[in-house]
Amino acid sequence: MRLITGCLIVCVCLFSNWAAAQEEKAFSFSEAEQEIEALASTIVRDSLVENRIAAHKQLKAVLQKTLEEPNSFEYPFEEIQSLSIQIPSDSTFRLFTWQLFVDNDTYQYGGLLQVGGDSPSLYPLTDHSEEIADYDIAYETMSPESWYGALYYNIVEFDTLDQKKYLLFGFDGYQFFTKRKLIDVLSFNEEGQPQFGAPVFSKAVEGYPPSAQYRLYAEYDASIAIRLNYDPGMNIIIQDHLIQMRGQYRGQGMVNVPDGSYEGYYYKEGQWHYKEKIFDLVSEEPPRPNPVFNDEKRGLFGKKVKEKN
Repeated sequence: MRLITGCLIVCVCLFSNWAAAQEEKAFSFSEAEQEIEALASTIVRDSLVENRIAAHKQLKAVLQKTLEEPNSFEYPFEEIQSLSIQIPSDSTFRLFTWQLFVDNDTYQYGGLLQVGGDSPSLYPLTDHSEEIADYDIAYETMSPESWYGALYYNIVEFDTLDQKKYLLFGFDGYQFFTKRKLIDVLSFNEEGQPQFGAPVFSKAVEGYPPSAQYRLYAEYDASIAIRLNYDPGMNIIIQDHLIQMRGQYRGQGMVNVPDGSYEGYYYKEGQWHYKEKIFDLVSEEPPRPNPVFNDEKRGLFGKKVKEKN
């Protein structure tokens, strides 16, 4: 009897030690954040394509596992500098996106959409941009599984007659000689499922009935930068007006470059209406191939980099 009792005591102690060890191994968002940043940095900076591709695949798995953890929506991920985290002003969701450079003419994008609220949801985004025809870019609704991949740099919410929607401003490396910037539209259907693209960009052309595009995109010469963003002071989308000229490299053909003027879209009654000229904007400096900041150190997406002591 004493032997049985002693065995029970030993078993209870062993179980208590095991339970304590499990508590000690509770998920650490800080450790996960460090791993995510290391993988994202490898994608951006490693010189070997096989290492970048491996990190790209692993990053999506690690980030998805992290965002599936309870209370992950409240964790700020402030130490991550090598991927983009965009949050709308109403803080209802977060978009994580990153860019994989494969070769001079091949870029791939990864992404995850995390929705908060009473029933948090997570949607992996699968880049199908290589399979989407140019016409379909402007006039197709896409799901998270057929996403036009991009590296998002801004989100702007706006109201329509039926619901709130969100403009997603993104960059696509596209090809060696040609880059793209685009504005996609994110909305949620009656079941709460996300979809990309909506007929909210209205443009009237003389001699044709007004048409509404589901998303906008602009192709431009890779050696320059263009403006495509929202100006909150004017409540207008501003874009460099592009003209064609012959490229400077053999085999490049015709390319689109800014001519120093601006066009855009202004908001009215749930739609964004095309405006051919925005006269009160003047380009004081020529376009630059890279962002120019002041003396503050910043990361890839304009975040201030913390100085290490």
